[in-house]
Amino acid sequence: MHGRKLLPLALILAFPALAIAQSAQQQGLPSPEAAQEQALLEQSRTQVRGFSVWLGETVNDWFGDRPFEEGGKVTNGRLGLRNLWRQDEGWNTNVRFRARFDLPNLRDKAYVFIGRQNERELVTDQSEAFTREQLLLEERRKEDQTGFAGVGVALRKNLDFRVGVRGGMKFYTQARYRKQWALTELDRIEFRETVFWNNKDKFGSTTALDYEHAFTPSLSLNWQNATTISEKTDDFAWGSSLGLFKRFGDDRILSGEMLVTGETGAEENVDEYGVRMKWTQPVYRDWLIGEFIVGHYWPQREDRERERAWGVGVNLEMRF
Repeated sequence: MHGRKLLPLALILAFPALAIAQSAQQQGLPSPEAAQEQALLEQSRTQVRGFSVWLGETVNDWFGDRPFEEGGKVTNGRLGLRNLWRQDEGWNTNVRFRARFDLPNLRDKAYVFIGRQNERELVTDQSEAFTREQLLLEERRKEDQTGFAGVGVALRKNLDFRVGVRGGMKFYTQARYRKQWALTELDRIEFRETVFWNNKDKFGSTTALDYEHAFTPSLSLNWQNATTISEKTDDFAWGSSLGLFKRFGDDRILSGEMLVTGETGAEENVDEYGVRMKWTQPVYRDWLIGEFIVGHYWPQREDRERERAWGVGVNLEMRF
């Protein structure tokens, strides 16, 4: 039990230390401790990047003779350490990873993707705003986190098809459609539809509709909505979030949101509602991003009265 607590606490303590190291570097006077931390960070990123390139080269050779150096690249690489605490659930820590590989031997045909994340959210293509880590909910079981890999084909500009395999050699497929519309110079709508299949849920779909109004170039109102249904559940799991987002440049974003989640057909249609504040900023250079979340929630648990719970999340994400 103590080990589960010490790791998140260590990360919380390291978060301001890394920020101080970044500040010292910007002033041109890094301390020996800061220089050692920076060297460790640079080495870690180089190793993760090197492994990803090696993996891309290996997979590329499976499909033909064109070398990876002829236009192959690793994109959208993310390695995240997620730590959260909920008053009603306790501490929880997990690691997430994802990367996309554009391979010369599959150019103009397909791309390869790999990663590790929540299995349910992976298959249903859940919106980030309503993932368990952003709602500060612990993973129900260790098995909820799964490794995955697959091949995607871009059928059209806004449409792609994916076939993947996740933990235990379980297959899933997705057809994903994305489209944005600019209603005015200040208003934008984004629509996302994912039709999926897997052997557990059978066929299902996730629909997301987001609206954004820009008050200024750096301040916007965002209304995010998502629903998921499958043959197994025959009910809609849904979420809605309304909030203000203030951008300070260089990936520095402050947001405040009101959110609610639930499921039709359940005894309580509204599973949980709450408020969430989030601050995101680079911790080291532009590729180590820190995220701090604090929220207050009113969850409904079985036949008990609706409870109240505070939650805190401290996350670090390495981009490579």
